[in-house]
Amino acid sequence: MAKKSAKSEKVSTHKKKAAKATKKHAKEKVKDKGAKAKKLAKPAAKKDPVVKAKKVAKLAAKKVEAAPPGVVIPSADDFQFERPERTPDVKPGTYPDGHPLDNVHYLECKVILKPEDFTSAESFHAFGREFRKLTTDWGIRYSTAHLVGQMPQIKEVIFLDTVDFRLYNNAYILRRRVTYEYGFPVGDPEIVFKFRHPDIQLCAEKDVRPHIPGIYRIKFKAEALPLRDKLGGYRKLFSHNVQFGLSQVEPGERTSLSFLTKVFPCLAPLKTSDSDRVELVNQTIVEEVLFDLGVLDFGKGVLAKTNIAIWRRRGDHKPLVAEFAFQAKFDRREELQAKILERCEKLFLGVQKMFAARVFLGATKTGVVYRLNGNPPQNHE
Repeated sequence: MAKKSAKSEKVSTHKKKAAKATKKHAKEKVKDKGAKAKKLAKPAAKKDPVVKAKKVAKLAAKKVEAAPPGVVIPSADDFQFERPERTPDVKPGTYPDGHPLDNVHYLECKVILKPEDFTSAESFHAFGREFRKLTTDWGIRYSTAHLVGQMPQIKEVIFLDTVDFRLYNNAYILRRRVTYEYGFPVGDPEIVFKFRHPDIQLCAEKDVRPHIPGIYRIKFKAEALPLRDKLGGYRKLFSHNVQFGLSQVEPGERTSLSFLTKVFPCLAPLKTSDSDRVELVNQTIVEEVLFDLGVLDFGKGVLAKTNIAIWRRRGDHKPLVAEFAFQAKFDRREELQAKILERCEKLFLGVQKMFAARVFLGATKTGVVYRLNGNPPQNHE
């Protein structure tokens, strides 16, 4: 009987222990559920814009420390700026022969740079590598595979104008460009004639079409450049261009303004006498070294070619100016949706911030050549 009682007491103790363990396990299970619930709640905190902004800033700070000298990778806070007014549409109209006014079909963003750092092909590659970091950070697709093994392109550029810069002072630019391969000129020299001004309507109404028997091509561009006196914004110029090969023009006294007004009738108001001539601006021949960087994909089929160029003076090889640019072509303005324009703006401002120490404010490549002899022309650029 005593043995039976001891045995039942033992079973009872075992049951108590089992019940206690079950209770403990249940409590732990509740704790685990609570912990899991907290974990599930955490992603909501990550989506908080304030938390996200802090993390972006912290990440950007780490990148800045790792960036090469003179290069700063921008953070999200760097993109607060005053956006220029929306570009108005070109008002409908026609040229004297009844042809409709040309409209803008290109968007080109340019950052003018100091040329001293570009001393070799490797310096172009280095710039491209830093630029790629920016496109990666902002989630913009960027392709360079098709350019593997490319060599820089060498071109010769000259500007022609009257001795008092009558063309440039009235917003006209006349330029000839020759391409070189292995040290020798190839192809037909390219003539570019343009009217460049901040007023889009005035640009559209200038009929730049040449009176020539040959083939020509019209390009009407909206150009974005940094502000004249500070970084972190942009200004707009509009460039109404025509391009054609020199062989498409009939022979004649090509440096005579009388001859040029027959080719470009819009220049007629600038002619003051039959002896008016154009000559090499500041007696300068420019050597252009151009390097393609890649193709940007802003989405919705909007692609933009990117390149970088340095201009040097022929003879003493003095570096004059450099330029980074990307350009997109579109058929209709509606193709440039708000999201696409926002990406373009961010990238353009990001380049300014990233290469802030190299940006050449208040300049254009053409303007630098015109100012070589310390006699700045009065131009809208």
